[in-house]
Amino acid sequence: MSLKERLNSDLREALRSGDEHRKAAVRMVLAALHNAEIEARGELDDGAILGVLTKEVRQRRESIEEFRKGGREDLVAREEAQLAFILPYLPEQMTREEIIEAARNVIAEVGARGPGDKGKVMPVIISQLRGRADGREINAVVTELLAGSA
Repeated sequence: MSLKERLNSDLREALRSGDEHRKAAVRMVLAALHNAEIEARGELDDGAILGVLTKEVRQRRESIEEFRKGGREDLVAREEAQLAFILPYLPEQMTREEIIEAARNVIAEVGARGPGDKGKVMPVIISQLRGRADGREINAVVTELLAGSA
């Protein structure tokens, strides 16, 4: 079953069970997928859907952080609930050590020698780790490795 089929199935189940929070979260994700399909002018494959889900997770985490700063615990709770519904659709996230290992392999593969070669490394590693690691974490690891500090 594809991710989109799984989301639609979960929406039907949420509608049947009357789970308003799950229904709202799944509808929000499906709307984001629909918008991405319109932008791409076609169906998205599971890799692209993972990208959209990752973006939604990142947005929820950023919102939680900002709402906490603003003292809006009611909105924090809502965003955390949505985040909890989205996370199970993503593959297990990689540890920092696993990201470092993958980055070292890509750096060796493309022959990167310093910070100036970051542009060669990032597209390759991002495509390999899509959905399994946060882009900011990957960026930080690659920067450290290319600078020689890790």
